[in-house]
Amino acid sequence: MSTTLITGGKVVNATGTAQADVLIDGERIAAVLAPGSTLLGHDLTASVDTVVNATGKYVIPGGIDAHTHMQMPFGGTEASDTFETGTRAAAWGGTTSIVDFVVQYPDENPLDRYAAWHEKAAGECAIDYGFHQILSDVQDSSLVAMDELVAEGVTSFKLFMAYKGVFLSDDGQILRAFQKGAKNGAMMMMHAENGAVIDVLVNQALDAGNTLPFFHGTSRPWQAEEEATHRAIMLADITGAPLYVVHVSAKQAVQQIAAARDRGMNVFGETCPQYLYLSLEDQLGASSEEWGNFEGAKWVCSTPLRSKHEGHQHYMWQSLRTNDIQMVSTDHCPFCMKGQKDMGIGDFSKIPNGVGSVEHRMDLMYQGVVAEQITLERWVEITSTTPARMFGMYGKKGVIQPGADGDIVVYDPHGHTSIGVNETHHMNMDYSAWEGFEIDGHVDTVLSRGKVIVDGDRYLGAKGDGKYFKRGLSQYLI
Repeated sequence: MSTTLITGGKVVNATGTAQADVLIDGERIAAVLAPGSTLLGHDLTASVDTVVNATGKYVIPGGIDAHTHMQMPFGGTEASDTFETGTRAAAWGGTTSIVDFVVQYPDENPLDRYAAWHEKAAGECAIDYGFHQILSDVQDSSLVAMDELVAEGVTSFKLFMAYKGVFLSDDGQILRAFQKGAKNGAMMMMHAENGAVIDVLVNQALDAGNTLPFFHGTSRPWQAEEEATHRAIMLADITGAPLYVVHVSAKQAVQQIAAARDRGMNVFGETCPQYLYLSLEDQLGASSEEWGNFEGAKWVCSTPLRSKHEGHQHYMWQSLRTNDIQMVSTDHCPFCMKGQKDMGIGDFSKIPNGVGSVEHRMDLMYQGVVAEQITLERWVEITSTTPARMFGMYGKKGVIQPGADGDIVVYDPHGHTSIGVNETHHMNMDYSAWEGFEIDGHVDTVLSRGKVIVDGDRYLGAKGDGKYFKRGLSQYLI
């Protein structure tokens, strides 16, 4: 096995920052050492196979994106990133693990879909990966499958309160799934939007001739998110199941989560970069020579972007500081404009929902450190440590300590990253939602289980480097 020494850097964990060297033996961290430490009186730099000079830089645990949709079939098309292209892009951006969603549509067997996702991902991923399971219709066989999947390391299940005929489960189905989660310890995840209300508003908008992408957001108001979030919390309260609300975008939904946590409930929430930086007004003002007013389709996602005049973005940053929102994922579900998003020209409801961000999450959240929205340690916590704890990976992932996997990023705070299709964009998309963003920092070196897979402007990884990660139960419950 090869050995690697990362020297001269500041090691940043969620619990603090210290000047230290990191020794990796094979795939795991062997020691975190005082700077310049020797081994039996010998200079370590002369004893190891590889030395990574991190002087003046941060040494952080690799990012964990716990919400991705690689190769996801949706709306008559499929997410444009494969497991190969999506995980390679993630690696470029300092993410060393993803948790992707196995999709089950009505009348499909969840175990069959789980096997299908393994076939998609096996031998293709550049970084380690795990799976959540989506449940659409909850039948007796689904409840049996939940126990079998937990034994396979799929310890979290996502349900939907929207998308009738595709994903939506009624409250009784959700209750039964939550009851099973309370028994087997699984984390229950929820897409919290009132789908029946949204369906009416969408049809009314289209009937009125309001077909542009902007009306996707106005037909999914924050009240529909708050109501569904409250309803999900009440179902969790009845059953005792832990609840994780995905892609929270409205401050009122956060307030529901915070109130539940104040009552001692195991209720958690994630947000995404788009809800921290982008707004409904940005989408309204988006236009280009090629796409005209349809360019706003680039930012069509669900939950939608919210109005900056209502303070949602400010509240999301505040909630990350106060831990009312525990972590940041991407909901990476990329679609190209040509041949995919343009399916919705003349009817916003036909635009495939999704934003591609897996490559840029670590940079975008570091800009929050620069802007003094969050601390350096909180940056690591919300992008790596909490995802590891929330989804049963901590100890192996999410921390720099002896025995942990050698998933490490050397991040240069004095570097600079210009986000754009032609500069730092490696996702399989014909545009970037983050085109023109400037980041005061740069991912310099990325190690996945001890192997250097990104070194400056060189990609040294390969498909098949990543392994399936069998997760345990959540380590974040109160």
